Amino acid sequence: MNQTMSDFFHSLLPKIAFIAILSHGLVHAEDSPQWLSYGGGDGPGKGKRIVLIAADQEYRSEQSMPMMAKILSKRHGFDCTVLFAVNDKGEVDPTMPVYPEKGKEFKQHHIPGLEQLAGADLVIFFPRLLTLPMSERELIVRYIDSGKPIIALRTANHGFQAALPYKIDGKNVDWGNDVLGGAFMGHHGRWHEDSTRGILVAEQKEHPILTGVSDIWGNSDVYRTYKQGTSLPAGCTALVWGQPLMGRHHDDAVNPKLEPLPVAWFKNWRTSEGKLSRVFQSTMASGSDLECADLRRLIINAAYWAMGMEAAISATRSVEIVGTYQPLESGFDYEKLGVAPKPPAAYK
Repeated sequence: MNQTMSDFFHSLLPKIAFIAILSHGLVHAEDSPQWLSYGGGDGPGKGKRIVLIAADQEYRSEQSMPMMAKILSKRHGFDCTVLFAVNDKGEVDPTMPVYPEKGKEFKQHHIPGLEQLAGADLVIFFPRLLTLPMSERELIVRYIDSGKPIIALRTANHGFQAALPYKIDGKNVDWGNDVLGGAFMGHHGRWHEDSTRGILVAEQKEHPILTGVSDIWGNSDVYRTYKQGTSLPAGCTALVWGQPLMGRHHDDAVNPKLEPLPVAWFKNWRTSEGKLSRVFQSTMASGSDLECADLRRLIINAAYWAMGMEAAISATRSVEIVGTYQPLESGFDYEKLGVAPKPPAAYK
């Protein structure tokens, strides 16, 4: 064997080993410069693994998903891995375009480590309008069709610009509308001017996901996910309605011209083999929204519920931030906001 062939063979060894691990259901998130890993401490989640995907360009998921992973691991015991969308230098890059720009080459997005979805007990999705290579889309579809639970945050309901290769009975599956129960149809109100007060659905106040939740507020606006005059699709149960406010502060007045719309709900997704996945979606979850402790609790409760661990939900288990958390403002004016490509380790 010549040197070139030998080098090529040795370059394949890590991939061959990983495939072998995959085939035995022993997927394990090793430390890597391409993603972040947080070993679980003591808590009800011990032995369970959550993968969080941070891949949006507007709402600072690159900061919020590591923050949530730290809470889930240290306060609740889950092993957590955060995967990022990266540029061709391997940097976390929220500035990558989602549409072709005139005179410029359009580059596909890339999320290293999606193979780890196969060993996850839960995936928390936070992508936005991604165009991924087909091999990566297939890994996502494999998880969605596995029967395992799904949590989708904010832009996740319009997470993929290039359609996922997913069909059931010959019909294309729509990620937002079919799987999640609603896709982005527009900003209900004033983009980057309104904020949102969460109103708990009275009939659902005893639902496990709402345990210990009372005061939800975030400075992002309400998304519309269904046509005016209709409602959430059959099978979806609203937990929280979002009332648009007249400004971006907790105690601002209600916008009298805008009705509340659902901002958090749950449903089941039936896979190609008839398995039922538990699904939770929250359209509130910007980086600054998640400074709200009750919103963090809502999502963490949803993680327990999604994995069938309702009995372990506690209103007293901490959802306090581990370390410091200072999310940059939402938006696309990257230079002004201080958003720039960084290695994954910068978000540890």
